[in-house]
Amino acid sequence: MFIQTEATPNPATMKFLPGRVVLEEGTADFRSLDETDKSPLAQRLFAVDGIAGVFFGYDFITITKGDADWQHIKPAILGAIMEHFMSGSPAVESEQSGAPGEEFFDEADLETVNTIKELLETRVRPAVAADGGDIVFHGFKDGIVYLHMRGACAGCPSSTLTLKHGIENLLRHFLPDVQEVRAA
Repeated sequence: MFIQTEATPNPATMKFLPGRVVLEEGTADFRSLDETDKSPLAQRLFAVDGIAGVFFGYDFITITKGDADWQHIKPAILGAIMEHFMSGSPAVESEQSGAPGEEFFDEADLETVNTIKELLETRVRPAVAADGGDIVFHGFKDGIVYLHMRGACAGCPSSTLTLKHGIENLLRHFLPDVQEVRAA
């Protein structure tokens, strides 16, 4: 098994490509070992000293490190991923999807919210996934779109730039009701 790695815009996060499907649908985000009870793969990865976060996409795994150096923890991460896929266990026993918490918006804004979601799904999420992250709709109120940033996007130095100059400009172009985009 050959696992490719890619740097992400977030220096504390690296993308691992195992060459096979990690999650059939949705994404899964784990910020601590306490959240991994339904994920044998996340449990293996958090067993590596220095891991601060694990994120699964369709065909990639994004790892966020704490104070450790990549050169010290990368071999252990590669080993954990390889062992997991050789075991035949699922990455997540009961797939988790979406952002934590309920979405919020006024029913009168349903058409606007549906357009926001469609634009995020077709134009934003594929680009963000290429960098090892995900952006999920969280809410819309008083012209403000709230998005939940996950994986490499969470804590990325360029995430504010992505939100303000990328996503906000895109949504404002198509939807005059959108005045601002904020991280949830």
